[in-house]
Amino acid sequence: MNSVQLFNLTTIGYFASMVLFLVYLIARSPKLALAATAVAWAGFAANTAGIALRYFEAVDMGYNQAPLSNLYESVVFFAWSILLVYLLMDLKYKQRAVGAFVIPFAFIGMTWAQLGLDDAIAPLVPALQSNWLTYHVITCFLGYAGFAIACGASIMYLILDAQKDKDNKHGILALFPDIRVLDDINYKAIMFGFPMLTLGIITGAAWANYAWGTYWSWDPKETWSLIVWFVYAAFLHARFTRGWVGKRAAWLSIVGFAATIFCYLGVNLVLSGLHSYGGA
Repeated sequence: MNSVQLFNLTTIGYFASMVLFLVYLIARSPKLALAATAVAWAGFAANTAGIALRYFEAVDMGYNQAPLSNLYESVVFFAWSILLVYLLMDLKYKQRAVGAFVIPFAFIGMTWAQLGLDDAIAPLVPALQSNWLTYHVITCFLGYAGFAIACGASIMYLILDAQKDKDNKHGILALFPDIRVLDDINYKAIMFGFPMLTLGIITGAAWANYAWGTYWSWDPKETWSLIVWFVYAAFLHARFTRGWVGKRAAWLSIVGFAATIFCYLGVNLVLSGLHSYGGA
């Protein structure tokens, strides 16, 4: 079995977990929630094994590099990061309904990677041949994953907030966490993601200086990373100084994740610059 086959199993696992979480919301069966979580763990294990195997496949081809060298590998790692942060949050909160709003992010990413991207292993271009690549990508994607969890919780918050009688939830909403818990998940996920993004920007600057002789060049990717950083810095500042919680915080979290996705994919695929290799 090769890494691509393991990633195919990962995609199937994330799809099955997503469906089970959605059926759980309808059927309200705790057993379905447990099964969905177990399948999510299985998909995460396959994802982890696939990433590890891809590294050894690259080494066998003579490329001693982390499996983070192109868009395909970065999307796979993004899905892995989302599951890592989600499963850790699930261990703390045990709010299984959140999975129905988070797992789809990982499933969509894996599906796109498997069906729409080139899965070939290729050597890194000279500018990427540095350990800073590994530090930069890992910290950035852990930050992105935290923002994905926050976005999922924020969508749930807004759905629940739209119900006038929040103390008497009915139907699917009965399985949603308390509105205060959703706000706390949003906040805690961003509190995890923001330092990771900050480290990602710092390691990216160090990497840029190593590769191109300058820490910052206002490349489109760098500019949009800074925009995303300011959005989440504004979120935390407003929460600490203005008491922004609830609906306003949820909307800002969703806007921040939309900016994150554009920074990650839109810049790579639409705009040109020093990071244009990411679209290859």
